[in-house]
Amino acid sequence: MFPTLQAKLTRFEELERLLQDPAVLADSTQLQQVQREYGGLAKVAHRVREFNRLESELETARGLAEGETDPELQEYAREETSRLAEQHLVLRTELEDLVLAGDAATRGSLIMEIRAGTGGEEAALFARDLYDMYQKYAAAHDWKCEAMEFSPSDMGGVREVVFTVSGEGAYRHLQFESGGHRVQRVPETETQGRVHTSLATVAVLPEATEVEIEIRDEDLRLDTMRAGGPGGQKVNKIESAVRITHIPTGVVVKCQDEKSQHKNKAKALRILRSRLLELKQEQAHAERANQRKLQVGSGDRSERIRTYNFPQNRLTDHRIGLTIYKLDQVMLGQLDEMTDALLKFDREERLGQQPQAE
Repeated sequence: MFPTLQAKLTRFEELERLLQDPAVLADSTQLQQVQREYGGLAKVAHRVREFNRLESELETARGLAEGETDPELQEYAREETSRLAEQHLVLRTELEDLVLAGDAATRGSLIMEIRAGTGGEEAALFARDLYDMYQKYAAAHDWKCEAMEFSPSDMGGVREVVFTVSGEGAYRHLQFESGGHRVQRVPETETQGRVHTSLATVAVLPEATEVEIEIRDEDLRLDTMRAGGPGGQKVNKIESAVRITHIPTGVVVKCQDEKSQHKNKAKALRILRSRLLELKQEQAHAERANQRKLQVGSGDRSERIRTYNFPQNRLTDHRIGLTIYKLDQVMLGQLDEMTDALLKFDREERLGQQPQAE
């Protein structure tokens, strides 16, 4: 029953053993990776253990009800069978939902990339607004955010920001944010009150573990350079910035936020591993595309998925036709109505239904 979830339980138990391994405990980098994966699997693993326990107890109770000759004991066994069967059904339904959710159910962390698109400085300011919005949303769910790469613009916006979000359910709720986010508003620099349209792109990458994506040293080209941007003479004199090229795929990652070259390399490898996993998933997605008539977006960064209309206080998700007239609250991190609707749509699609746009 539920072989994919049983496999996750097996992996969770392997991680439990690793967390008691002195060699892992002595390696802070490996320990952090194991703890991150362990935390992502914990909820599902505990539910699968509970399901297995219920199945065993239910089988025992049924055997007792059928084989017991004492009327009182037989009645007790029947009542116990009924109680366990009810719990079993509830938990089975919950696990079926987890299977439908796929990998997103157990993946606890992600890497998000936000880039300013067309629109000049206004696009950079909007990219910063999106970054702030996701940080507030994460804080409301007790998720942890960590900046990996931050490139500011001249007026306080961001040309590009790369950051991680870690915590139970983080990837599941944010997985559909990839794509083009269009803003319609009057820029601060606009003197005649005209509404401008700008664009920022968002990419959500599932943070990959070393088990999922193995990176060989011989497949990498490492270049070091002086960090650019703010930081004074020290930043510019030391070659702390790191650029890693994955030769087989041509994927390039650069990190320069840390003063330590070692820390920049570690961050760059985390981003690289997640981008390689994204490529792997895109290939699998393409193979399944012919079998799925609907999808909650392709995840393509060039696909326009949402419009933020400030004059009308309106947010529209074009993939599911959902419009919310409380954009001011959404920008403060209140994204649940939108993310819940996307999760519902995706679940119905996976079940083979044709959901009506709301």
